[in-house]
Amino acid sequence: MGIKFAFTGGREGWVRVLLTGVGVGLGVALLLLTTAIPSALQARSDREYARMDLAMNGVEPAKSDNTVLVANVDTEFRGLDVRGRQLEPEGLRAPLPPGIEKFPAPGEMVVSPALKELLDSKDAKLLHDRLPYRVTGTIAESGLIGSAELAYYAGGQDLAKFDEGSRIVRLDTFGARKGPAEEMDPVLLLLVLTVFVVLLMPVGVFIAAAVRFGGERRDRRLAALRLVGADGRMTRRIAAGEALAGAFLGLAFGVGFFLIGRQVAGSLELFGISVFPSYLDPTPVLAVLIAVAVPAAAVAVTLLALRGVVIEPLGVVRTARPARRRLWWRLLLPLGGLGLLTPMIGKGNDNGDFNEYMVTGGVVLLLVGITALLPWVVEAVVARLNSGSVSWQLAVRRLQLSSGTAARMVNGIAVAVAGAIALQMLFSGVESDYTKSTGEDLSRAQMQVSVPKSVSLADARTELADTRGVRGAVALSDLSLSGRAKNPDTSSGITVGDCAALREVAKLSSCREGDVFAVQGAEYDSETAKFAKPGRKLVIDPTYDDVVKGAEVAWTVPKDIKKADPRKDPTGWERGGFLFTTSALPAAAVPASSGVIYLKLDGTVPDGQEIVRNTAAKINPLTEPMTFTGSQRSDRFDSIRTGLFVGAACVLALIGASLLVSQLEQLRERKKLLSALVAFGTRRRTLSLSVLWQTAIPVALGLVLASVVGLALGAVLLKMTATPVTVDWLSVLAMTGIGAAVVLAVTALSVPPLLRLMRPDGLRTE
Repeated sequence: MGIKFAFTGGREGWVRVLLTGVGVGLGVALLLLTTAIPSALQARSDREYARMDLAMNGVEPAKSDNTVLVANVDTEFRGLDVRGRQLEPEGLRAPLPPGIEKFPAPGEMVVSPALKELLDSKDAKLLHDRLPYRVTGTIAESGLIGSAELAYYAGGQDLAKFDEGSRIVRLDTFGARKGPAEEMDPVLLLLVLTVFVVLLMPVGVFIAAAVRFGGERRDRRLAALRLVGADGRMTRRIAAGEALAGAFLGLAFGVGFFLIGRQVAGSLELFGISVFPSYLDPTPVLAVLIAVAVPAAAVAVTLLALRGVVIEPLGVVRTARPARRRLWWRLLLPLGGLGLLTPMIGKGNDNGDFNEYMVTGGVVLLLVGITALLPWVVEAVVARLNSGSVSWQLAVRRLQLSSGTAARMVNGIAVAVAGAIALQMLFSGVESDYTKSTGEDLSRAQMQVSVPKSVSLADARTELADTRGVRGAVALSDLSLSGRAKNPDTSSGITVGDCAALREVAKLSSCREGDVFAVQGAEYDSETAKFAKPGRKLVIDPTYDDVVKGAEVAWTVPKDIKKADPRKDPTGWERGGFLFTTSALPAAAVPASSGVIYLKLDGTVPDGQEIVRNTAAKINPLTEPMTFTGSQRSDRFDSIRTGLFVGAACVLALIGASLLVSQLEQLRERKKLLSALVAFGTRRRTLSLSVLWQTAIPVALGLVLASVVGLALGAVLLKMTATPVTVDWLSVLAMTGIGAAVVLAVTALSVPPLLRLMRPDGLRTE
């Protein structure tokens, strides 16, 4: 009977069930999206492994009709990673990487759709110059890890002549086996658990609020049913049926919203992560759980809400002054949460794992505590608010009559802000543990270019030094030195350069062309002192069986060899071994040296790094430009943080949409009241301000409560990881500001329908 009323009860009935369905549907869509995240990450990982170009067990196959040479020519463009490979088939049966149907010829390339779009744009001229190939096709979905990935395969030529180690590999098949999953350390596991709870709690709160849309009008209809003979239990079952109808409609809407969002997700990139729609496949077990839990929660919430309402044949006893809310049981929830988290204080990487169930339960109880405490706080505060302007008094009186409804609207955003504050504190507190200094000296160089052995280092240095935006270029080449020609037990390093370049890696008292230096006392170097004995015969570039075929150039330590003290190079590496000025290196050893050029850039030149990358690609596509950074964060830590940002963006979108639906439902409930006030001469500006105050007061109280709970939760989480408790007040203000901004945006969007409702003809009734 309740389900029938929901759909056949006239305009009021289906508008209410529609609003409920939309509210529940938004929550269900986000829950389905959340259940699809693991499968999306798994699909990205599977695609990555399927196209990997690594030799099996580190051993390359012999050249044959079914092998291909693959050169890694990755690049970067304005902070975006571009995956690049050159392919040179060595026979008719050479394997193709996933996503392409035939090998591109030299001078041609196949690109991902996103890269093609970027190359066709007006501001990608520098990238176009760097990739001077003719586009002959696009990479299919099976060869990409995401819809926004920038990738290309170009035709290679004479790659076998390059001795570039891991930069060029010979393969007879693409793909690699997954190794055993790396165990996650306890702190990162704590972060993951907290992120999931914090992101999903507001969704649950909004679904619970959505099933109570139009509750007052429903109760008045139930009173009419009492008048024609229904008893109290029957009316509650009918109300449960109406809620069930809204929940089932919400499930249908949720599936629809999810399918729409799934398609939209294929064209979006958030924080460097993109997916194909086919990746977003909800886990079947979790999807079934959602389908069962949402209707069950709708019925439970409805029956719980009706416990405090007396529905009699002649009306609903809720317009009388309600009993004051009790505080004691509301405090039990956050205290219970703290009780679950307290035993784990001091644990972490060094003192054992966290109990997953206690962490989840503790965080849930603390955040649910907000939803229990907020109605009491709103009621206690608004009861003491009286004097003020007309708009203020209208708002306060409305809040005094229905503080619970106002609190329900704000609960979701309060939970989201509290969780965000706690997570921000936790991330900030443990960030230093997952951020390491690279040791790179940005005052001496900002970029490094590794030059292939087949390229003249001097010519490359000259060309880079003449590049616009480059203020200085230091070229050094490296070789190894040992006591015997084959398979030596120990070895030392050789650094070759002019005197100015050698001064970048050692402290030299004097230097002129032809000098050789022995650097002693460098970190991790114990061999140089043994080798640096005048007259000792050594071998430059020895051979290591199955690994390196060396040049095996004989060299004798000169009698006039000089000593030098170590100095860290721009990368932070303290080199030991021998320093050779350019002319001191035997000519036979020059082809075996690998070169690197350190570049100092002019920061005032726009796109200076891109111009350098273009010059490097022009010298040879196998050059490897790198940008120096002061610090580097753990990939896992970054991926968890990225997941939080992506999830938070989705939750904020849900919060805004659900708040707007809730606000419109509240205005619809008060249509006649607003029309009556306008008919009596109340100014529209006064009514608009009263609606703003009705939103602003609960929001302000909710954000204050959220800040207190969020700070408490953040402090406990930091104590659990044995990290000093510090509060980044700017982040706290930012989180609360974002929450307030969402509410202000929703209020602004609800003003046009409010103005339409404020008409005297709204008093018409049947």
